[in-house]
Amino acid sequence: MPGCDRFREARMSIQMLAPAPADSELRPVPGDPGLPLLGKTLQVLKDPLGASRQRYDQYGPVSWANLFGKPTVVLLGPDAVGTVLANRDRAFANGPGWGRFLDNFFYRGIMLLDFEEHLHHRRIMQQAFTHERLATYLRDINPAVAVGLRQWPARGELKFYPAVKRLTLDLATDIFMGEENLGARAEHINRAFIGCVQAGTSLVRFPVPGGRWRRGLVGRKVLEDFLKEYLPKKRAGDGSDLFTALCHSESEDGHRFSDDDVINHMIFLLMAAHDTTTITLTTMVQYLGQYPQWQDRCRAEVLALESETLGYEDLDRLPSVDLVMKEALRLVTPVPALPRHVVKDTEVLGHFLPAGTEASIGLHFTQHMPESWPEPEKFDPGRFAEDRREDKIHRYAWTPFGGGVHKCIGLYFAGMQVKSVLNQLLRRYRWHVDPAYVAPMNFMALPYPTDGLPIRLEPLG
Repeated sequence: MPGCDRFREARMSIQMLAPAPADSELRPVPGDPGLPLLGKTLQVLKDPLGASRQRYDQYGPVSWANLFGKPTVVLLGPDAVGTVLANRDRAFANGPGWGRFLDNFFYRGIMLLDFEEHLHHRRIMQQAFTHERLATYLRDINPAVAVGLRQWPARGELKFYPAVKRLTLDLATDIFMGEENLGARAEHINRAFIGCVQAGTSLVRFPVPGGRWRRGLVGRKVLEDFLKEYLPKKRAGDGSDLFTALCHSESEDGHRFSDDDVINHMIFLLMAAHDTTTITLTTMVQYLGQYPQWQDRCRAEVLALESETLGYEDLDRLPSVDLVMKEALRLVTPVPALPRHVVKDTEVLGHFLPAGTEASIGLHFTQHMPESWPEPEKFDPGRFAEDRREDKIHRYAWTPFGGGVHKCIGLYFAGMQVKSVLNQLLRRYRWHVDPAYVAPMNFMALPYPTDGLPIRLEPLG
C-alpha cells in the first residue's frame, strides 16, 4: 500500500538520505519516527524517563525518532553523552542545535555560539565570573535574600516553587542590574522571561495571538528595550553588578563586547541564573522536607558558621549542602537534554551520523540509569560522599552542567546563590513535605512541579 511505503521511507529517512560510506564499517542509526507529524515529541515531553528507558532497551544508546518536527538522533548513557560533550572532532555544534528552540528568544547567548567565536566570547565573559567578582556578587545577594524571605509567611502552608521563582528573579535582577529600583517593572520583566523560556518548546511555532511562540517574541522585545535603556549608564559606570562587569570585561588581548553582545548575553544569563537555580532549590527543599535527618544535618553546618551572613570563604564549609545539591541536580536535571547539530560526518559508538543530523543528548535519563546508579530513584546524597563517589563510575555519568568547552560558565555563581538562599532558609525555618509526595513534573520547557510544591513552614526557635 502507498501509505505503508511512505511510512517505511520515513522510518529509514536518516539511513536512506545519507548512508555510511561503502567502505565504512559504521552501522546505520536504528529507530522509528513515531506518530505522523508529532513523532515521539508528546511521549518524550509527558514521560521523559519512561520514553528514554523504552528507547534505550529497544535500540541501545544511539537511536533516532522524529522530535519537534525533525528526525533526531537520541544519545543516551554516559558513553554516548561523553562522545558528544567532548566533541573531539568538532562535529557537533551548539548554535544550530539550540537555535531551533531558542534563537528567536535568546539570540547569540553564550550557549548558542560555537568553536572560535564561542571561545572568544567565553574568554571575555570569564572576567565577570572571577573569584573577586563572585565574592562581590555574594555580598549583594545576602541582603537581597533577606529582603525576599521577609515577605514569606512566618508559618503555615507555602507553595515553594512560585515563591522561590520570584525570589531568584529578584536576586538576578538585583545582582545583574545593581541598585536600579525596578519597582512594578519587575513583574513585567518576570512575565517576559517566562514567555521566552516557555516559547522554545512550543509545538505551534508561529506568532498566533495568545500562543506561546508569540508571547516569547513579545517577551524578547520587552527585555531588549529594558536593557538598552540602562546600557549607557552601565558603560559609563563602575558598579559591582554583572551588567557593568559585562560592559567592562575584556580578554587578555583587549577585546570587549559590543553593545549588542552585552544585551544578548544579559538576556541569556538572566534566564539561566534564575530558572536553573529555581529548579535546583525546589528539588532540594522538597527532599529536605521529606528527609528531616538531612535537613538537620545541613542546618547544623549552617549554624556552625562564624557569621549568619554567608561569606565567600564559607562556601566550602557546607559539605552536606553540597551533597544534597549534587543529588538534587541528579534527580531533576535543570536542563534535561541538550540539542546539537552535526556539522560534518561523524560517528558515535560505531554508528554513522551524517552532516545535517539533529541530535539530542539525554542528560536526565543518563543520571537515572540503574546501570550506573544503584537505586537511581532514591534520594541518597551520600552517593556523592568521598567514601562512595558513585558519580566517578564514568566521567559523564553526572553532567548537570554539561561538559567540554560548553560547560556552564555560571556553575559557581549558581551554587553560591543556592547556598545563600539555603543558609537563610535553614536559619529561619523548619519545613515539612509529605514523605509520600511525588512531584507532578512538567517537562514542556524546563522542569517544574505543576502543583507548586506545597510545603509546611515552622519558625525555627
